[in-house]
Amino acid sequence: MKYLIVGLGNKGEEYKETRHNIGFKVAERIAELIETSFNTTNFGWMAEGKYKGRKVFVLKPDTYVNLSGHAVRYWLQKEKIPIENLLVITDDLALSFGTLRMKAKGSHGGHNGLRHIEDILQTGQYARLRFGISADFKEGEQVDYVIGRWKGEEKEKLPERIERFSQAALSFVFAGINHTMSGFNGK
Repeated sequence: MKYLIVGLGNKGEEYKETRHNIGFKVAERIAELIETSFNTTNFGWMAEGKYKGRKVFVLKPDTYVNLSGHAVRYWLQKEKIPIENLLVITDDLALSFGTLRMKAKGSHGGHNGLRHIEDILQTGQYARLRFGISADFKEGEQVDYVIGRWKGEEKEKLPERIERFSQAALSFVFAGINHTMSGFNGK
């Protein structure tokens, strides 16, 4: 069995430690846990490894968040990975900081990266793991907040949350979506 885990983020040093790049951070931790590293490839950086006998591809697209669908489609097709074995990790303004929400399918919820993936794949029938970044900004400051850096208590708690999200992603690979949702959501 093959799985594709996609961590959404933006390439470039200026985005490295921002809220919008939390998908990249979780992807990097997953690669560490399955003892592999990223290599430059088509549409981004890919780490290939195994987890409990299953082949896992961990992708950080270099297309910027809002154009991630091209990378996702390319790797699903190239590796012949069924869409039910796709997990996309992204930030979510609607959830308080660090809240974990995994869903088997759904809408893009206003997230442009998920919207593009849905448009390119022609379906919202894929798993997504949303990392709550809260919505602690004033009107008109959403973009600056999302591409802003972690601060204070968030920054302190970030390593533990990244670890928890990485474990949830690997649970998806081994135990499946339903077991993972009941074991990790909201915790």
